[in-house]
Amino acid sequence: MKLHIFNPEHDIALASGLSNFTAPHAGRQLRSDVGFLPALWAGAGECVLVEHADEAEQRFRRLMHRPFGRFVEKQMLSVIDISRVEPWGWDAALKAFLLRRGVRAEVLPGDERLRLIRQLSSRATAVAMLPLLQGPGRTGESVMARSLGEAADALARWQSIVVKAPWSSSGRGVRFVGGQMAPAVERWMAGVIRRQGAVAIEPHYRKVRDFAMEFEADGQGAARYSGLSLFQAENGAYQGNIIASEEEKMEMISRYLPERLLRDVQEEICQCFSRLQNHPYQGPFGVDMMVVARPDAQGFLLHPCVELNLRRTMGHVALGLQHCCPLPSVMRVVCSEDHYKIKIQCI
Repeated sequence: MKLHIFNPEHDIALASGLSNFTAPHAGRQLRSDVGFLPALWAGAGECVLVEHADEAEQRFRRLMHRPFGRFVEKQMLSVIDISRVEPWGWDAALKAFLLRRGVRAEVLPGDERLRLIRQLSSRATAVAMLPLLQGPGRTGESVMARSLGEAADALARWQSIVVKAPWSSSGRGVRFVGGQMAPAVERWMAGVIRRQGAVAIEPHYRKVRDFAMEFEADGQGAARYSGLSLFQAENGAYQGNIIASEEEKMEMISRYLPERLLRDVQEEICQCFSRLQNHPYQGPFGVDMMVVARPDAQGFLLHPCVELNLRRTMGHVALGLQHCCPLPSVMRVVCSEDHYKIKIQCI
């Protein structure tokens, strides 16, 4: 039986690099409240790990207006015949948890495999991918700075920059710097470089719109395009996704960019992603992009690789809702009184 897991603390676990990792309260609460999400893509005969099976069933029914019925709790893992595990994202902390709960080691990735996944999940991979996706109608530069001196050189070159930790969660580990480097930012960068070896730096572009392309890698070096993700973010923090048909989403983005350009980038990502892997990755991934205003304000450019998310994303969740919600809609993760819920509104 395949076991699905929603572990939204995955990015923070990757940043820690620890197998003995405790997620922050917000991550634990999000996992508890919306842990039923993998039921959107789980197949017949597959199960989803949740904190409380009865509550998960109720929340899934409220969202989807149908039962799922195969939610399992952690104390059941040792007695279920699990043949495969498919989490939101793989990290050492999740593997250690599953081993403690009696899941067989042979159905889990080895330590070297996890090391390669963590390495590929670094923002250094997006920095390496970006030049491979350049061409007419596109823009984007980024560098990995391994010292404060290299960071200062990037600021002198671009004047206004975005600095990112190689591993961090949505909206965290990001600093915006214009003009001079503030002492607090220097201290933060020095700490990140000491712990993670470098920081990623890019110019601060005049962003017009966020979006992403979602993919699935087969583990043999090939990747398949899954769909567009039109999301909203504020200071790097996720706000929500548009749920619409692929034709509607393409029409929304093609107001800024030629559809042929977007089709070309889809194909190029599938090709260059396989070339960047030391060992083929298997599972979902997403590439965050943005529409950028041209410097002369005469039209728009595509930034084809702002982030590479080597895991499932909220864009994949929106794709899972695409065939069962009124279109178009907006999906948001709403927090009220320290509890999270998925809210869908027609637009």
